[in-house]
Amino acid sequence: MQMSESEQKKSSVRILRVEPGHAGQRIDNFLINVLKGVPKSYVYRIIRRGEVRVNRGRKQASYRIQADDMVRIPPLSLLERQEVNPDVRLLQRLAPAILYRDDRFLVLNKETGLAVHGGSGMQYGAIEALRALFPEERELELVHRLDRDTSGCLLISRRRSALRVLHELLRNNRIDKRYLALVEGSWRNDHVEVEQPLRKNTLQSGERVVRVDPAGKPALTRFKVRRRFNGCMLVEAQLVTGRTHQIRVHAAHLGTPILGDEKYGDNESNRRLRELGLKRLFLHAESLRFRWPETSTDIVITAPLEPALQTLLERLP
Repeated sequence: MQMSESEQKKSSVRILRVEPGHAGQRIDNFLINVLKGVPKSYVYRIIRRGEVRVNRGRKQASYRIQADDMVRIPPLSLLERQEVNPDVRLLQRLAPAILYRDDRFLVLNKETGLAVHGGSGMQYGAIEALRALFPEERELELVHRLDRDTSGCLLISRRRSALRVLHELLRNNRIDKRYLALVEGSWRNDHVEVEQPLRKNTLQSGERVVRVDPAGKPALTRFKVRRRFNGCMLVEAQLVTGRTHQIRVHAAHLGTPILGDEKYGDNESNRRLRELGLKRLFLHAESLRFRWPETSTDIVITAPLEPALQTLLERLP
């Protein structure tokens, strides 16, 4: 469809004052929310080029904005905007997948294969789909992330004030996140702790991978065996830090990669489990536990395994 001349005109420069509810949020995530419908690649491009300024200075994408920061957003061509229309079948699956909802936040049992947000070739993800499902909700924001192939508990704030609280809890390691993974092999002990630094790398092919590297960021994962099978184990993983691909890389570092992991796993083991019905990465964000400030009881949300994974466990010898 051809745009009219007025549609092709550029918007003007915007100067936004950061409200307290956004304090602590990364500048890239702030802009992705402000510039709804704009490709993620565009957001990173204007940051990289220095076209976005905070208090008149250039910032990296990882900069965390503060209350009363003045953010300059360059003129935005409306040609950069993309209309986001999530698949109707996905929207029909989202509402029943909401595990918990109150006036502060909600928790979605994210399905495998669904990215948490659009970008990198994905027009939309879970957050865009939720915004389409609940158009009256003007402040829905991701609190944390899950890999596209990981299912389970995804925490979404419904108010900016709640986002600030939840980010503070995350920074202070006061949100207990537990995952279930089916890993190859066997450990001598039922409790295994991995404290190995992780660093992101880009291969010549352009693929991004994470590796254990002394120059990387500190990372700590605590594993506990839930159930032993012939040649594999169902384990619980507690994230003490939250690095990209942390559980997957730490499990592989132990010589017991997660089954169904095409990036860090073992091809032969993955083939054997496919024959038993495993068609995805067996990594599931099972539960979240945290205490809201000035309350006396923990909030605990648990996401059940999808039936296909439960059936697989029943088939294993």
